[in-house]
Amino acid sequence: MFAPFRLALVTATVLLAPLTCHAMDDYLRAASSAPTAITLCGETNGNGTGIKPAICREKGYDKLVAAIDKSFDTALAKAPASIRPLLKRDEAWFKEMIAQAGETVQEVDEAELSDNFVATLRRRKEALDEIAGGFGHYGLSGKWGNAFGNLTISPDANGARRIAVDMSAYYGSDKHRQCKLRATVTKAGSWLSGTIPPPDAGPAKTASPASQEHAKPAKLPTIKLRRQGETLRVVMTDGDDTIGDRDECDDPSQITGTYFASGSGDMADKVETSFVAPTFDCTRPETATDEEICADPDLAENDQRLNRAWKALLPRLDDPTRRALMEDQRNWVRTQTEEFAEFLHPAWEKRTSEMHFTASARDHVGALQRERIALLEGFDDKRAGLAGIWLAYNAILEITVDKDGRLTAHGWKWEQGDWKAGCDYDMTGKMAGATFRADEQRKNPDTLERDHAMLIVNRLDDAFAKKRSGKDEDDEAKCKRRLDNSSTARLFPARPSADIDNFSGSIR
Repeated sequence: MFAPFRLALVTATVLLAPLTCHAMDDYLRAASSAPTAITLCGETNGNGTGIKPAICREKGYDKLVAAIDKSFDTALAKAPASIRPLLKRDEAWFKEMIAQAGETVQEVDEAELSDNFVATLRRRKEALDEIAGGFGHYGLSGKWGNAFGNLTISPDANGARRIAVDMSAYYGSDKHRQCKLRATVTKAGSWLSGTIPPPDAGPAKTASPASQEHAKPAKLPTIKLRRQGETLRVVMTDGDDTIGDRDECDDPSQITGTYFASGSGDMADKVETSFVAPTFDCTRPETATDEEICADPDLAENDQRLNRAWKALLPRLDDPTRRALMEDQRNWVRTQTEEFAEFLHPAWEKRTSEMHFTASARDHVGALQRERIALLEGFDDKRAGLAGIWLAYNAILEITVDKDGRLTAHGWKWEQGDWKAGCDYDMTGKMAGATFRADEQRKNPDTLERDHAMLIVNRLDDAFAKKRSGKDEDDEAKCKRRLDNSSTARLFPARPSADIDNFSGSIR
């Protein structure tokens, strides 16, 4: 998150209060702030669907849960302070997973389901015992694990490493996630990185010389890893080859994550083990997004870069632009508390919404960080006219003007977490001096106007939205599915950047 907006800005004209957990929904808060004891038996798992105590005693679930809790407490006591929230988060995710599996065991009395359930509990207990002995682990070689599986790293020739991934997440019934992969990684900056080789597809298909000549090489999925203090950070990136189509990997989305050393490592295998800290205290993360930033060196470095860019930009802006950007940044920080949590359990994934989409959630946090960095570092406060890319915490617009003064604008506005709040910007018109005249003929036409370094889009729509009923065809709503949403936005000038390039439309 963004440091200046966690603390009061004593030098600014507006004092911004820090975020507090009391103002958040439970799902936004840091998972590490929740109790770690597993509540599985009886109506104590939060939704009244716990396993009946008699069944727990008969099957031995109660003893297994007690053993897991004891092993976790032992591991937590040995963990460094900056790692404890990540270990507690890992336990919270295991609790979510096993609670879903428990519901299935309760509803469907089948021996196979019960056996799988017991096996999952036993594996967790064994994994925690191994983690307890892993702190102080040297280097990268050896076994690393978390709530969803493990990977093993072994040396290869010329400084390369071999990776064997074995993920096995069990949410009950048909909600499984299995993935076994092998890869070789080599040094790539501060990370070790490599591609996931394609599966053996059997005999190659015969292709014509022409098709071979013009065929574009497939982009392979990649995996990268590095130490983050006493943890291993692993990031998966999809390619043209969908890993989930492989026989031994039906879903790789949980490979991205934080792993903990399982047992002691090779004393001779020493690597950089520093903890890349963001601009806030990782021993006390406030939100789920905070935890993810603390877990990932790239996200933590982005947070530091955001802070530097903000401090460098603010003094050079005029007062109206500075005040508006401060308000926009306050809103950006507020919406980022939702970012990781929104995409970890995506609401639109109806069948598997309780599962953990770690790769997607991490990618969204990183993309929004980089987009914001691109605005702050590339803030084009000397821009004249309307042409260019304009960006705000909740809107983006690209404007082009041809030699005849014809203007075309394309973009959209969104509200984080509200899937009905999208507005599309598709405008055409003519420049008459410094004024934009839209082609459309209606009571509430699209408008674009400059205000200092900023751009105001559809200034009048705020007033129209408050009284919009949908009965007046001349006042058709500019936003999708919600008549009372306004398309009004105040945007800021951004230079072109590879991190501000998604003009195809997306849920933010």
